[in-house]
Amino acid sequence: MAHVVSPLDQPSNYKDSQARVDRSKQAELLAKSTTLYIGNLSFYTTEEQIYELFSKCANQEDGGGIKRIIMGLDRNTRTPCGFCFVEYYTHAEALACMKFVSGTKLDERIIRCDLDLGYKEGRQFGRGKSGGQVRDEHRQDYDPGRGGWGAQAQRQEMERRRAVEERYADAQDGPGAVAGGGEDWKEQESSQHVNKLKRARSPDDEGEKARLGQRTRIDDDMDNNRM
Repeated sequence: MAHVVSPLDQPSNYKDSQARVDRSKQAELLAKSTTLYIGNLSFYTTEEQIYELFSKCANQEDGGGIKRIIMGLDRNTRTPCGFCFVEYYTHAEALACMKFVSGTKLDERIIRCDLDLGYKEGRQFGRGKSGGQVRDEHRQDYDPGRGGWGAQAQRQEMERRRAVEERYADAQDGPGAVAGGGEDWKEQESSQHVNKLKRARSPDDEGEKARLGQRTRIDDDMDNNRM
């Protein structure tokens, strides 16, 4: 019978480019897989937060539970880069997560779950050129939960800034460059400003000095006459 709505516990059509199995073998392995790939995580989401959420689908009474969590890491920095693998003991627990956890929010981000063929050593590292995930390599939007701008956009911005700095350096050394000595000019301007604040000698000052001298001589003559 055809389904009007796709079942929530069905795996996606994703095929690992490094997995050397055909489609039929992949479908057979996914039909009994106990491993989930978790995507769209924040770089700051911890393993403890993931365990708390995914343990809600664990069924320990029937011998189930979370077997282990493998955090996805940047290949260069060895820091979380937004994905992980969750291994259960039973296939039913993995299907329950597909139904009830995939599409919910963790750290204010809508996460997605998909059945995985099984974890192998080396798959925990990002495959992008910069060390993270490929999706973050070409992302053009700003995502604060996943390191800001995409790696390619960050490289373009760094190249743009470097080009501006080189043009600025060439403008200082080339013909028509602005003369240097800015600090000397500031010192000269400061000294000129101080000199302007000092009162200059004026003709009125000279006249006042002469009048004071005459007044002194008159006083001396009067004192001599009194004697």
